[in-house]
Amino acid sequence: MAEGNDLIVRELGSANGTDVNSNRIRGPRGPVPDDIVQFGAVPFRVLKQIDSSTCSAVSENVIDQALAVVQFDRLMSDQAVIPHYQAIVDLYAQRIYAYEVLARSKVVGLESPAAMFAVAESLNLESQLSQMIRSKAVQQTCALKRPPHLFLNVHPTELRRPGLLDSIAAIRAASPRSRLTLEIHEEAVEDVVMLSQLRAALREMDIGLAFDDFGAEQGRLLELAEVQPDYLKFDISLIHLIHEAPAKQRRLVASLVSMVRDMGVVPLAEGIECHEEHEVCRQLGFALAQGFYYGRPAPFLRLPA
Repeated sequence: MAEGNDLIVRELGSANGTDVNSNRIRGPRGPVPDDIVQFGAVPFRVLKQIDSSTCSAVSENVIDQALAVVQFDRLMSDQAVIPHYQAIVDLYAQRIYAYEVLARSKVVGLESPAAMFAVAESLNLESQLSQMIRSKAVQQTCALKRPPHLFLNVHPTELRRPGLLDSIAAIRAASPRSRLTLEIHEEAVEDVVMLSQLRAALREMDIGLAFDDFGAEQGRLLELAEVQPDYLKFDISLIHLIHEAPAKQRRLVASLVSMVRDMGVVPLAEGIECHEEHEVCRQLGFALAQGFYYGRPAPFLRLPA
């Protein structure tokens, strides 16, 4: 309702309640432009009409954004992420070595990781979402008789903000028996001093370190040698259809794999989708591999016993 030139929202005892910016209101509230007012499950963004002589309509994009924010608040408050686990296999022992933790949800509009993190970025909450995914995955698996080795992703923003090590230490304290590896995207491998300090702190907690997507744009071999991660994941762009690649391309990949092994780092091939790729990667010297050929990401209840 309007009082003069002001907009006032009142809660009149509705069954589902009224929220302003995800906070339940009890008495009158005067929302301001860009506030999100939610009646039950239906959100509205408050807009200011500049010219009273014109009739304005809220675009579908604004409505979609408002709904996404409300849904994201629900995702976080209910911890509604569903960890999914994708197998990482030992190419020589022919067995599952570890699982990379990914995430899905059943919250409408936020089913995929891309959708979740797109909204999280708009709210500056990427770190909190990333931490929640890691924590929930470890909670699900730590009570098993033999907890699996988990590769836990780190969002690049976490390396630029405080709190990463605290969140990892909390996970380690909650699950001292779990074998864990922290996975960092190669794009974030820039500050060698910071990464070396992170590597040292992880070693004290008996947690491994992996660099992801090596070779996607440029291989950071100098940083790799200085920081010395435990694992290096070769990007799918180097692996896709490797069995059909020219001999010189295979030799290049083989030389990189050999160089990585000489550094004491375990090479992992990402994106294996067929038996032929699997065989060639094994011949090129990869120790580990991951991809749809070995299984798609699956929720906890569908993991092999």
